Amino acid sequence: MADSGGSGPMFPDLGAEDSGPTLIESLCMNCLQNGMTRLLLTKIPFFKEIIVSSFACENCGWVNNEIQSAGKIQEEGVQYKLLVSSKEDLNREVVKSDCATTKIPELDFEIPPFTQKGALSTVEGLIDRAVAGLEQDQPTRKATDPEVALKIEEFIEKLMKLKDVEVPFTLIIDDPSGNSFVENPYAPRKDEALLITQYKRDSAQDSMLGLQACTEEETPQSSMDDLRNEVLQFGTNCPECNAPAETNMKLVQIPHFKEVIIMATNCEACGHRTNEVKSGGATEPLGTKITLRITDPSDMSRDLLKSETCAISIPELEFELGMGILGGKFTTLEGLLTDVKELIVAKNPFFAGDSSAPERSEKLREFGQKLNEIISGKREAHIILRDSAGNSYLQNLYAPDPDPEMKIEKYERTFEDNEELGLNDMNTEDYKEQKLDK
Repeated sequence: MADSGGSGPMFPDLGAEDSGPTLIESLCMNCLQNGMTRLLLTKIPFFKEIIVSSFACENCGWVNNEIQSAGKIQEEGVQYKLLVSSKEDLNREVVKSDCATTKIPELDFEIPPFTQKGALSTVEGLIDRAVAGLEQDQPTRKATDPEVALKIEEFIEKLMKLKDVEVPFTLIIDDPSGNSFVENPYAPRKDEALLITQYKRDSAQDSMLGLQACTEEETPQSSMDDLRNEVLQFGTNCPECNAPAETNMKLVQIPHFKEVIIMATNCEACGHRTNEVKSGGATEPLGTKITLRITDPSDMSRDLLKSETCAISIPELEFELGMGILGGKFTTLEGLLTDVKELIVAKNPFFAGDSSAPERSEKLREFGQKLNEIISGKREAHIILRDSAGNSYLQNLYAPDPDPEMKIEKYERTFEDNEELGLNDMNTEDYKEQKLDK
């Protein structure tokens, strides 16, 4: 492959007026003569950045076109589990990346990662695409192996019957890169048919995505006093531009609560900033439910710690946000509500453009206006923080006296709560003895 010439960037900026393709002279694999490859970095609205590659050989006429993802890999993987129970569910829009695994457990059907290119489609479109893939080599199979061809034909009929939705079925999209998405037509309200789970990738998934596996390094013992007074720094990459950046980490004591770990990253290359909060203690024996009645604009200045295991709800708006979404945050109540509005309205890929429905866009716009009224103190509401791990906190302005507008309840976790926290499979009996034996 020949050099494209010059020492500047291969791709012009997406915002530039002249962002034409990059031309690279390269070898034709059909006639072994030189042809021309055109590379174009572009962005699909409400999806992600892609690289369009087109090769053409003037000598033999051979052409080849490909699309590759140019988007960033998210910090966590995501799994969408959708219960399809009506034909309306088939029209849900779906963004499926090329590294996502698609499953339909009722048919024991699975599409492995990297076997299909990324696509913006619907649930019905995913089924049609799977059927088209199975039908592609059927003529050859019927001639060489009729028995296998017959079984595949029967399976294709089962897939096609799913579109009638005579019996509900489950669609699972598991994407370790975190770049897939399934539409919630009821946003900003909770979708009872859609379960979204974010998770930390394991080393095998990092390897599959081409990420370097993290290695644990032994660090010398430091006293707790030293840790509280010291800001630790370690190198990382910016999640926006992938440039080298520094992450600061500090152990902080929250008054009348517990210790937390605050991590903040600031990228000097693109200016992107991010912060994350982790609990510095163990999972509490009981879950915590905090209910605050918002009556005054001064409530917006309350300090708030939201852990990754905390769910948020606002009954007056019929709004509920599950655990894991928005991550861990140490902010104010105003900051949390602003982040919620940005997530539901500003960052919703189906809020505007060709993929939006007018009535749905209007509902989201009304939701954003009501949130603004709550933030400005023009509308009274209740906010509920439900943390099954007990690691969330909302400032009591009357401390150490009780807060008349805030109610804190402790509750026993259910089996489902413990399952989400991974406590049901955790065995700590005789742990010290087993560790010594090893």
